[in-house]
Amino acid sequence: MALSSAGKVISTILRHDDKTTTYKIALLRAINDVVLSFPDLRNFNQDVAIPLRVLAEYWVAYYWPFAGHNPIPQGPCQITAKGNKNDIAFRPLLTLLRQRGQTELQLSSQPSEGFYLINLMRIDRKRQEFSEDFLKLYKQTLNKIAEAIENPIQYAGPGKWSVFDKPAKCSDLERHAVSIPGTQPSDRCLVVSAELWNGFRDLSLWIEALCIHEWSLFTEKLQQSDIKVDRGEVYRLLTNRPDNRRPLTWERNQIDMLLMEGYEFICPWTEKRIYSGVKYAVDHLVPIAVYPINELWNLVPSDPKFNSHIKRDRLPSTERLIKATLPLELAYSLYDKSATLSRALHQDVAIRFSVIQQSNYWGSLAGAVVDLIEQVAESRNLHRF
Repeated sequence: MALSSAGKVISTILRHDDKTTTYKIALLRAINDVVLSFPDLRNFNQDVAIPLRVLAEYWVAYYWPFAGHNPIPQGPCQITAKGNKNDIAFRPLLTLLRQRGQTELQLSSQPSEGFYLINLMRIDRKRQEFSEDFLKLYKQTLNKIAEAIENPIQYAGPGKWSVFDKPAKCSDLERHAVSIPGTQPSDRCLVVSAELWNGFRDLSLWIEALCIHEWSLFTEKLQQSDIKVDRGEVYRLLTNRPDNRRPLTWERNQIDMLLMEGYEFICPWTEKRIYSGVKYAVDHLVPIAVYPINELWNLVPSDPKFNSHIKRDRLPSTERLIKATLPLELAYSLYDKSATLSRALHQDVAIRFSVIQQSNYWGSLAGAVVDLIEQVAESRNLHRF
């Protein structure tokens, strides 16, 4: 595969940069996930500002499986006069967050529960269900990780600041870069050049695979006298994804109310009418196993048999996506009939999509969702139905 200049930069960092921890690998993987998560930013063809806290959220998910009861080192652990020095600066806070998540939130021991947690914490109505103590701990963890992220940003590539500039407040970057949705003026941001952003977009699948491969090799090679882990186990931990076992009770109750009021939805895949008394599934358009998104735009009523036996964890073909545009537009417009769903939908759209036309909001949103699904499918080369 012939690499672009951006691809060569990414490849060099992953394969040849000096590394004492997995930080540089995690940084590039997080940028890659951000690019995949906000595909409409490519339309601006500008440098993009990513808040460090957003990158830190992804690090929570990546490092989650390494912070369990049997922690797996991600760098050399040095002995000091005061005792053991942590291999990664945020290990104590992340370990405590995982413990609290399992006891207070009934999170399982599944390695991918970190992905599930960060997805919930991004949604305002979900975040309100957490205790103040847990929210405080989560924020502390993100802040500590954000501090750690500045190191690989500085040392990525040859010398200092050779690939990325020093992070700065979003308010100081507005003339130079477009920010991802949900960015606050006070957020310290990493700026990714337009060329590098496009490189991540075009090489997303390859970058993901290379990150996981290099991460697995690095972790296996760490010399620890009492802890040994092979690359296959690290690979399993890094590629585990949440399942769809959790009920969407709140969303289903709100949809049931609309159905009882006489509104009808249409399944985006079978065009089956869904009205009061008809069984339906609340379908994740982008399946949880592909990308854990519980934002309301990603949840629509669908034919339960088709959802369970045909769609499952796959993404639709381009042709099916095009046909689904009108049923999705209908679903979003019906959500607007409920004050509760309307508020939730607008909040979720605001943190995901950069440009939605106000004059044709539901049609524009449906088009943006279709485009996002298409980009995810192409970037990950996924099996489609």
